[in-house]
Amino acid sequence: MPVNQNNDLLKSRLDVGLLLVVAALVITGLIMVTSASISVAEKHFGAPFYYAWHQAIYLTLGGLLGGCVFQIPLRIWEQFALPLLFLSALALVLVLVPGIGKNVNGSTRWLDLKVIAFQVSELAKFSMVIFLARYIERHGTLVRTQVRGFAYPILILMVLSGLLLLEPDFGATVVVAVTTLSLLFLAGVPLHYFMSLVLLLLASMGLLIYSAPYRLKRLTTFLDPWATPFDSGYQLTQALIAFGRGEWTGVGLGSSVQKLFYLPEAHTDFLFAVLAEELGLLGAFAVIVLFILLGARGGKIALQASARGAVFAAFVAYGMSIWLTLQAFINIGVNTGILPTKGLTLPFLSYGGSSVLMVSCALSLILRVDWDNRYYARKEAGFAG
Repeated sequence: MPVNQNNDLLKSRLDVGLLLVVAALVITGLIMVTSASISVAEKHFGAPFYYAWHQAIYLTLGGLLGGCVFQIPLRIWEQFALPLLFLSALALVLVLVPGIGKNVNGSTRWLDLKVIAFQVSELAKFSMVIFLARYIERHGTLVRTQVRGFAYPILILMVLSGLLLLEPDFGATVVVAVTTLSLLFLAGVPLHYFMSLVLLLLASMGLLIYSAPYRLKRLTTFLDPWATPFDSGYQLTQALIAFGRGEWTGVGLGSSVQKLFYLPEAHTDFLFAVLAEELGLLGAFAVIVLFILLGARGGKIALQASARGAVFAAFVAYGMSIWLTLQAFINIGVNTGILPTKGLTLPFLSYGGSSVLMVSCALSLILRVDWDNRYYARKEAGFAG
């Protein structure tokens, strides 16, 4: 890369803008988890800050784990891409074994590790990005020129999706599928093949929706939640009420009414609705802007890696950025009634140990790609170190 095009890479060792965006999301999330969970924590545990303290612990552990991930060179991740994918598939199988998987609200998505109930779909998202980055780096020409070049990752996707749907976890399936298709598109899959894949994916999702009564019920409820406000539409109508109460500037931090046992999962999947009620449209818009900036900074880091010929690094950054921003906007879409209800957390904000740990790892890999970009830019410019 020409030095005059990379002056920004010479100013510091890490992307300060990205770090500030994530810090703002994490601080906002901890504040909102505390606010949204006080009543339910008091009722179930007799400790109003139970979830807040646990979230603070998860964030600390996430920071430590992320620091370890950052120290690992990208070539090591590339070497262990297949074992990591196999480990994810094995975990998805184990979670379905009676006595090993933990069932919550009719879904078996967690492995009980005693100290934490780990949601294995989070590992599957992470490992699929690493695998795809390795595959595209090694077989990029095949992906762009032959059907079998992109048939192999699609086959892997189908296996993982099948295991996820057995839990069932339709939301995670959508995230993994869309992330996979996005990376294949960026890798240069011919447009007519890509459109065929998209149509196949849409047809498969349609079949899955109509084959399971509860999914079809969710879809019809999402189209008109007010038709069943005390049944299948209850959660969404309560979320929409929260948005309506928030108006422009919100009812004030800690003053939400919907979190008082009206809105289920207020501190996890529907945290954004409570945020909108307490901080208003302006607060909700600020969070959306932060996620847009997160995606933009991640994309810029990927482009810089691509410019220096680091294909694996570029697609790691692309994949992690797409995953985080896609999941964020699906969660926001669910909260606002734009998308059907799915069990997806809001990255960096929602309560949950598995999510916090894995998004910390994803962020660390983006930062590692950025660090490598800056290292090579400094080396090219003649700087020491």
